[in-house]
Amino acid sequence: MRIVLPVLLLGAALASLSPAKAAAGDCRDAAALVQQAYPNARKSADGNSFTLEPHTSITSTFTESEAPFGLVCKIWPAHVDLLLVAVPLIDSANSDHLHVGDIELLVVDRNTLRVRQRLLQPGLMTDDAIVIEKVEFDTSRYALAPNVSAFGLRIEMAHHSLTAPFTETDLRLYALTGDTLRVVLDGLVVAGSGGDSDGSCAGYFHSSQVSLAISPARHHGYHDITAIERSNTDNPSPDHNGECQSHPGKPAKRTYWMRYDGSRYAVPAALKVMGL
Repeated sequence: MRIVLPVLLLGAALASLSPAKAAAGDCRDAAALVQQAYPNARKSADGNSFTLEPHTSITSTFTESEAPFGLVCKIWPAHVDLLLVAVPLIDSANSDHLHVGDIELLVVDRNTLRVRQRLLQPGLMTDDAIVIEKVEFDTSRYALAPNVSAFGLRIEMAHHSLTAPFTETDLRLYALTGDTLRVVLDGLVVAGSGGDSDGSCAGYFHSSQVSLAISPARHHGYHDITAIERSNTDNPSPDHNGECQSHPGKPAKRTYWMRYDGSRYAVPAALKVMGL
């Protein structure tokens, strides 16, 4: 039997802010970027990776299978002279998890490759049963306040299981204010799916997609952000002929308003990343 679950196919969100995808080609010379940002890094014999003392690895170029753990670069449309770089820093001595690591975000001068700002995000590259599958920049126009633009980092995770599948895409927003790069929204779930089944047909599945829009209203000088969540459910079961049939529930829509509290945007409890 084949289960057809259209509600779990997460299509493009009908969003006022649709993410602009990161392009690996924007890295240009990844090795030069790494050497500029980490002068003490040791280059591997094949030139594809670097090591920082004592046992942190940086993959400067990557194949498709290694993509979540290689450099990600994107020219920032709001500041075309700047390059956004995400550097996964992986603990090569780890043995307790599939991967253990951090991400360091760099704002780089495109012409000189000089690092203007940097921000370490501990633990964002740590995974295990739920694995990291993609890291990408979201350079939608997040104009949060006069002269304050933000960019996003999206991390996609998944647990591939026939009986308990799970996917989640998390978004964090970073603002450049003066010479400081800082987190202004931490851990918002913008897409996800999951469920439970008997591995054959019967079960319960759900999916959701969140779109964002900048609101005219302001708090502490920053615009509110409206998050609209659209969700679907399905309860497949065998019919009298033993064929698996989809039984979609009624689609639901919920709206949340995120206000800036002077430091960060408060993430609604229903949309928080696991563990936060």
